[in-house]
Amino acid sequence: MTDRQLPDFEILTFDCYGTLIDWETGIVRALRSALGEVAASAGDERLLELYADHEATLEAGPYLPYRAVLAGAARGVGADLGGEPGDEAVQGFAESVGDWPAFPDSVDALRRLKQHFRLGVITNCDTDLFARSNVRLGVAFDWVITAEQLGSYKPNPRNFELALERIGGDRSRHLHVAQSLFHDHVPARTFGLRTAWIDRRHDRPGSGATPPAEATPDFTFPDMASFAAAAIG
Repeated sequence: MTDRQLPDFEILTFDCYGTLIDWETGIVRALRSALGEVAASAGDERLLELYADHEATLEAGPYLPYRAVLAGAARGVGADLGGEPGDEAVQGFAESVGDWPAFPDSVDALRRLKQHFRLGVITNCDTDLFARSNVRLGVAFDWVITAEQLGSYKPNPRNFELALERIGGDRSRHLHVAQSLFHDHVPARTFGLRTAWIDRRHDRPGSGATPPAEATPDFTFPDMASFAAAAIG
């Protein structure tokens, strides 16, 4: 925690999946649908752990559209569990992003924050897939910055470097808000950004759909509702 009060910020940027959109619920549902009996013996946390490993590996390599990352991750999880999903099932998983639900508090929190701050999103996603998720969020972001636009994925520092160039403004008045320590807090802090951790997994062990990482956010909240209450003051 720092001595800077949240209402002092002017720009808030967000990660989307895991922070605003409940991607773990979406991933588990879609993986079970795609893998069928192959996934029946694996618990939810095991599926998320396997997914996190494959997604991070694919995103660290040469750029692939997010649909291709999702497809590759589904095939990888299937192979880990001793199965091979069919092309149609894999494609269904790759298109499932738009069906992943928003967290119950995201819409109201964003609506309230929009009245006081300029809002942006920096997301590991294809632009059209994020647009489907944004319908669920119900807010017009001032900046929408996707992996597809940048040709790389967080935690690649390039994503924050290019995003910050696009957004501009006083960096000391900019707060990045995210759930993933691995994808967001570690690289954001290398550029001097202050960060707020939406610790959606505060009541569960492990790191879920993100690889484990160490970071020290400036602020920590269990959800978007409590973050919005503190930010608005």
